[in-house]
Amino acid sequence: MDIALGIFLLLLLIAFGWPVGFAIGIAGTVSLFVSAGPAITFGLLSQVVHHATANYVILTIPTFILMAELLSASGIAEDLMVAFNRRFRKLRGGLATACIAAGSVFAAACGSSTAAVASLSRSAFPTMKKLGYDQGFSVAIISITGTLSILIPPSIALVVYGIITEESVGKLFLAGVIPGILTALGYVATVYVTIWFRPDVVPPVPKDVEKIPLDEPKGRVWPIGLLVFAVLGSLYSGIATPTEVGALGSVAAFLICLGMGRISWVGMKTATGNTLKNTAMIVTIIFGALIFGQFITLSQVIPILLDWISAGGYSPLLVLFFVVVFYIILGMFMDQFAILLLTVPITYGLLTGLGFDGIWIGILIVKTAEIGLITPPMGLNVFIASGATGVNTKLVFARSLPFVVTEILLIILFVAFPELVMWLPNKM
Repeated sequence: MDIALGIFLLLLLIAFGWPVGFAIGIAGTVSLFVSAGPAITFGLLSQVVHHATANYVILTIPTFILMAELLSASGIAEDLMVAFNRRFRKLRGGLATACIAAGSVFAAACGSSTAAVASLSRSAFPTMKKLGYDQGFSVAIISITGTLSILIPPSIALVVYGIITEESVGKLFLAGVIPGILTALGYVATVYVTIWFRPDVVPPVPKDVEKIPLDEPKGRVWPIGLLVFAVLGSLYSGIATPTEVGALGSVAAFLICLGMGRISWVGMKTATGNTLKNTAMIVTIIFGALIFGQFITLSQVIPILLDWISAGGYSPLLVLFFVVVFYIILGMFMDQFAILLLTVPITYGLLTGLGFDGIWIGILIVKTAEIGLITPPMGLNVFIASGATGVNTKLVFARSLPFVVTEILLIILFVAFPELVMWLPNKM
């Protein structure tokens, strides 16, 4: 009965348009007050606030966001796009491959999906449009490529998952490497399968392709390569913790942008403002989710679910299947961070109770979040890319369908072969 009250109140507040962070926090607080009384409620609230603010990992969130916003404001991501375009421009669909390759490297230097989509929209779409690419297909590629930033480390989504579950953020980052690479390769394969069935989505390669001028910047790769080396090198070598890596990366990004003369005062203000806004939103949701998580723990819903599954004779894989489907459907209607922070206290306890590894579960959940970023009606990446390019969202959603199929196949692959996810963390 208690859990029903909490969920009903939460859904009611969200339906009335309350911000997700406040809705989760208020629903959790009221439910705790009703079920446990004022003394326990106030004690748990103070404990949650102290636990969250005393957790140094939370500092990773603003530093990774700042790093991404600096790269976006300075246009360094556009240089990366140009460099890969020159490498793949002799292939039919080479610009699409270049977009995915550039997005993969950009993802390794930041953890923000929105910053990645905004940068790729500016750098890739004008050239795609000029060369005659199908506009819906072009924006679909940009939208799906942006999702790599929530999987390839450093990933803010994995940091948030680590904070909620108290799993090692370092191991989560390692677990995201191989799935991230396989996902990028899967996107490239999807591009060429799509071209095979629908040749009209990309133009033929011009005979004088070498003579076509590039209107974008010169395409220097070393700045972002240096940043990726500094971030990932210091993390995987053990020189710095994930929190220290975030600070190191943001400082390195600022110095690179400053040294190249690529950041203006207006750009710096924009990057800082976006960092503060996004950080405040995410941290508010974290506070609310931790409060709601205390209510979930007190309601004993996890042991009840485990007893019900045991009594019903349901296999762990069947339960996992329903959880993944649940996340895919939920991702169509809710913000991905809100989904993580609202559901993980339940699904993490349930799946780890069935014997699944918490690190592996985190990667699967983030993979399902990728699908939600490109499926209607929420489809945040599609709306960002469509807003930046002016392409109709319905057309983009239609062209994104093959990539959704690829994502589902990849999830099946990682379920069938968990070692693809766990090999690097187990070597840590």
